[in-house]
Amino acid sequence: MTTRIDCDSCLVRGLACHDCVVTVLLGPPPELTIDDEEQRALDVLAGEGLVPPLRLVQPVSGPDVESA
Repeated sequence: MTTRIDCDSCLVRGLACHDCVVTVLLGPPPELTIDDEEQRALDVLAGEGLVPPLRLVQPVSGPDVESA
């Protein structure tokens, strides 16, 4: 599985960019794709305090609700 990181769609962009591993390592890119192995490596680095964790928050679509 891969994770697509699109900073433009992150719900906390601007609020959490300063403490996100993407910004620390690369600056805010328009889009980044990392695989499971890379994600695990970033998790290990963040767990040891070497980089901040990934702060990506993606929108979740909810159920469609009809207006009354």
